[in-house]
Amino acid sequence: MSQGQPKATPPSDYQVILPEGWFRILLDPKDRDACIDALIERQFQGVDNAPHLKGEVRRDMRRRAAKAYRIGGIALYLSLQSIGPLTIPASMLVSLTPIPQPGALPLQALADSLVVSCGRPEEGERSDDGGADRKICIRHLPAGGAVRVQRWTSLPESVAGADQGLRSLIVEYHIPVPRARAILLLTFSTPLEFLAEAMSELFDAVAASLNWTD
Repeated sequence: MSQGQPKATPPSDYQVILPEGWFRILLDPKDRDACIDALIERQFQGVDNAPHLKGEVRRDMRRRAAKAYRIGGIALYLSLQSIGPLTIPASMLVSLTPIPQPGALPLQALADSLVVSCGRPEEGERSDDGGADRKICIRHLPAGGAVRVQRWTSLPESVAGADQGLRSLIVEYHIPVPRARAILLLTFSTPLEFLAEAMSELFDAVAASLNWTD
C-alpha cells in the first residue's frame, strides 16, 4: 500500500526586509523585556545622567508592547533612522488574527469585511476612496494576495497641538497565511504627513519583501 502525500502545513514563520536602522522588539512576554532593555541601552548610549528619563521610556515601551501583544502582536519594529539630528518616527506592528470560519477567506470577502464607509473595492490596483482619509484595495504580493488599507488618523492634541491639524498615516496589509485559518497583519504608521508619499512607498516595499519560511 502506497503512502499518501504528506499533509500540507502552514508556514512556521515570516521574514521581511527593512531598511537599516530599524529595531525589532519581540512581543512574547519571555522575550520583550530583554528586547526593550537592548533598545534603551542603544538609544541612551553615552548618556549617563538620565536615569529618570530612561525609566520613563522603558515603562512606556513595556506598556506599548504589552498592549500590542494582547491584540495578537508578534513583533514591533521601530524606526531609528535619522535625517541629520532628527529620528524618522515610524513603526510596523506584525500581528496574527485567527479566521473563525474554516477554509481560505477570499480576498474580496476580506476586503469587504474591512469596508466601513467606502464603496466596494475592485480586484487589482484599483481602489475605492470613501473620502481622502481611507482607501482599500487588493494587492498581489510575492507572498500571496493581500488587502491594503491606507487611512489617516488625527494625532492627539498633546502631540499635534489644538490648531495644527496634524495627522498620522496608517498603512495596513492584511495577508492570509497559506494553509492556515489566520491573517498576518502588517500595520505601518508614521506621523510625518509631509513625507507621506515616500513613507507609503517604503511601507509598500517592506510588505512586498515578505516571504514565508518553513
